[in-house]
Amino acid sequence: MANTEPSPPPSAEPNAATPRLVTLILLSALAVLPVNMILPSLPNIATTFHSDFALVNLSVAGFAIITAIIEAIGGAISDRFGRRPVVLVSLSIFIAASVGCTLAPNIGIFLVFRAMQACIAPCYSVALVIIKENSDDGQAASKFGYLAMGWALAPMVGPMIGGSLDELFGWRSSFVVFAILGIAAFGLSVRKLRGIRTPPKTETRYLSSYAQLLGSTRFWTYTMCMACSMGVLYIFLGGAPLAVGDTLGGSSAKLGLYMGLVPTGFILGSFLAGRFASKTSLGTVLVAARLLTCVGLLTGLILAMLGVMHVLAFFGPCIFIGIGNGLTMPAANSGAMSVRSDLVGTAAGLAAAMRIAGGAVIASIAGLLLADSVKALFVLMLMPASLALIAALYATYLERGGSRFD
Repeated sequence: MANTEPSPPPSAEPNAATPRLVTLILLSALAVLPVNMILPSLPNIATTFHSDFALVNLSVAGFAIITAIIEAIGGAISDRFGRRPVVLVSLSIFIAASVGCTLAPNIGIFLVFRAMQACIAPCYSVALVIIKENSDDGQAASKFGYLAMGWALAPMVGPMIGGSLDELFGWRSSFVVFAILGIAAFGLSVRKLRGIRTPPKTETRYLSSYAQLLGSTRFWTYTMCMACSMGVLYIFLGGAPLAVGDTLGGSSAKLGLYMGLVPTGFILGSFLAGRFASKTSLGTVLVAARLLTCVGLLTGLILAMLGVMHVLAFFGPCIFIGIGNGLTMPAANSGAMSVRSDLVGTAAGLAAAMRIAGGAVIASIAGLLLADSVKALFVLMLMPASLALIAALYATYLERGGSRFD
């Protein structure tokens, strides 16, 4: 029996109203903005605290690790206590942490408050959950696409904003802005999330919930498709400067401009998902997305083997990493969150954590093999891209003939 029939959304509370999509887009964008907005400020932070740069860099690397952990925990807690309370508590901690970073007198206290800032992470998962609970699979994937556009745009403009603030007012001004944005988001959430439903009051056993999801082949398939897709992106981010840096004459500005083609492709892919995901099956979207990435990377490898070393012969094919991921994430998220209607929040958080961690593991393994060779980089990216395609094909099989909780 096919498993494409969407389970009906849980009945809403009386007079419940779904928040506008723009509210959820802003909430998800704020959840990812702190990740890299402070990148241009790291040298100045190190100078202020007379600290080693590697230690200050923990404010970025450590932030990502803590984000993955909190994503998994926050989603499960939202299934127990409701979506709105999790958002409001997350924003409250984020505001306090931003103020703490602003006033931090030394690197130790700064890093503690910076870690606390990661509590904003569940806001992204909760935004997905709210959409999912009010949409079927196709509609959810479509709205996730529009949500992902804002999610992708925030880290693109974040470093530019952070760098400008640092230059004009000092690095602490970025954290003042974080606090102001957090307060604005808190006020918006108090008002706009008032009508969303509260999950039924049940005794949630968190470990049991995780075990139920991790026991689902379907959940693993969608999640591994996302993790491998993110792995391709992480390999590109780490390998592109090494492989083509000399081709650009060592110009960081040119390198940044060309590398920006990939997140631009992600925004395009997310727009396409928003436009078409509701009109076709999730499996079809996933297979098309992963084929685009594989064909693009294979084209780049062939050009490299033929000796075509123009910079666009590298970055042109790589734009399909972004397009493919932009199509993949909305569809795969919708599929992963459809496994259990009573564990939507847990599924959203756990899938996000596994996507981040899985992509990081893949990139770490590939990092041991990276060399200043375009051909080697394309080969390394093609390996997880091919695994993501296999996962997409298997997701299609499950969608057409497997059990819903296969």
